[in-house]
Amino acid sequence: MDEFVSHRLIKPRTLQARLYQQKILGRAVKENILVVLPTGLGKTPIAVMLAVHVLDKNPNGKIMVLAPTKPLTNQHYSSFRKFLNVDGERFQVVTGEMKPAERRGIYDARQLIFATPQTIRNDIQKDIIDLSKFSLLVFDEAHHAIGGYAYPFIARRYAEQAKNPRILALSASPGASHEKISEICKNLGVEAVDIRTEKDADVRPYVQHKDVEQVKVKLPPSFVAIRGLITEVYEKKLKTLRKFGLTKPARLVSKKNLLAMQAEMMSRLHSGSRPSFAAVSVITQCIKLEHAIGLLETQGIRPLAQYWKKLQKDSSKAGKIICNDLKLQTAMKITAEMEARGSRHPKIPKLCSVVEGELRKNPDARIIVFANYRTSVDDIVSSLRNVEGARAVRFVGQKEGVTQKKQMETIRKFRDGEYNVLVATSVGEEGLDIPSANLAVFYEPVPSPLRSIQRRGRVGRADIGKVVMLITEGTRDEGYYWTSYHKEKRMKSILKGMKADGNDADASNSAPKERKAPKTLRDFG
Repeated sequence: MDEFVSHRLIKPRTLQARLYQQKILGRAVKENILVVLPTGLGKTPIAVMLAVHVLDKNPNGKIMVLAPTKPLTNQHYSSFRKFLNVDGERFQVVTGEMKPAERRGIYDARQLIFATPQTIRNDIQKDIIDLSKFSLLVFDEAHHAIGGYAYPFIARRYAEQAKNPRILALSASPGASHEKISEICKNLGVEAVDIRTEKDADVRPYVQHKDVEQVKVKLPPSFVAIRGLITEVYEKKLKTLRKFGLTKPARLVSKKNLLAMQAEMMSRLHSGSRPSFAAVSVITQCIKLEHAIGLLETQGIRPLAQYWKKLQKDSSKAGKIICNDLKLQTAMKITAEMEARGSRHPKIPKLCSVVEGELRKNPDARIIVFANYRTSVDDIVSSLRNVEGARAVRFVGQKEGVTQKKQMETIRKFRDGEYNVLVATSVGEEGLDIPSANLAVFYEPVPSPLRSIQRRGRVGRADIGKVVMLITEGTRDEGYYWTSYHKEKRMKSILKGMKADGNDADASNSAPKERKAPKTLRDFG
């Protein structure tokens, strides 16, 4: 029988008393902390319990929960309303659509504020909000706290204004280097790090078994022929770049390398280096050709054909040079002919087979397919119409013209079973309350450990789940898979080291004693 948190400010039998969450809470009440938990393992309940602790100590204290998107902000609002035994009039979602005077009144009158960081930053700059009145700030998706994002600004002003600032930062994957994680900690005023993985002893009782299977396909000879034409031109241009300092072998040159070299050459240009003009043009051509190879290898003919059409309309020097190259013109012609014949990447029939097998085994299954490109999403949805029992729907972002209301409607229909296959771009990875699925299919591996963790987190929250990764042999699919694997492994190692060292963005040498988890929230303090 499940045990539930017992506290006057928490609705009875709503919040499960998980040992690892209460251990983390034991630290969060004493120090500003970054909590790293995989998607689906309950970061929000920790925020709720910390809010209860704060309200218990200071009944008049205000609490703010920040999240990068409006849907995620609304999700936190709903979760806090679900768990907290607090008058609903004390809760408020704040958006930039409200008039400044209205927001000022809300900050004064309401106790629990849920907002996007851009709105709060604007209101701080205009002196509409007084952060000194807040006893707790929660930064969700804390990995955004870098560069010019609003999180660091808010945290800095909060530290300046609040008498006893308390910060809780939450993330599934803050970064794969000590420098990146330390930067996030510094930017948010975080003093400590705590992490749990699905393999930790106190987490395992709450984790459903999740099979991760690699399904490999081979690139067809026609695809290899097109790749050969593009690669021949690409490698010739890389040889040109050796004159400007490129040292890596052609097979190891990544888009990241090219972008770094492009930035260096642009810097030289600003300092008056004339030869850099030629280098920048060649680098730009290489970036475009590297992208074309990636589309062919991992996505298929139609995405590549659309990219060729885009290049043909490109008025830049680099675009014109590519389109005038005879070998690339041949590649474009073959691509167009294959598109006209309806040629598809071998991943498509393999994906259809995987979905068909899952639905045959479990007609009530919910399946999420992740793909990087909208064109691939459209191709997948179209192909799944031929799979018996599959009711597929595309799920793309607001940049593609889909309103938030439409997104919410699609999610509801997926939850209710009107659709049973959700085919999503990256919008399905973060910031939306998508129901758990029985099966997640990665149309391609992603090199980012954060995105990989978030994708996997959509599966098997309540029941046994499965993840299938479609990988094209001998392509960047394999490289991306192993990049993500090693980055995630390194991230966990770094975070566990920082936790053992007692935090710290500076990694102090003294390790704190493990606190005994209390039985109820009343024991915290």
